[in-house]
Amino acid sequence: MKLNYYKDTDSLYIDLSLTKSVESQEISKGVVIDYDNAGNITGIDIDNASNILDLKELTMSHLPLQQQTISA
Repeated sequence: MKLNYYKDTDSLYIDLSLTKSVESQEISKGVVIDYDNAGNITGIDIDNASNILDLKELTMSHLPLQQQTISA
């Protein structure tokens, strides 16, 4: 999984797969889900991310990694 923030458009893209997306669906205002040929989610695009999310902190828990908090 990869998080990509684009300051010029204030959007956050969450890459969930290396598979190419072929279809997109807006599920909520400014939130778009990308799908592959098999209907699996490949990514999530969030517009106006800085107004919706706290982009200065990222907390990961219950992953097969040690819990971490990353602050900007």
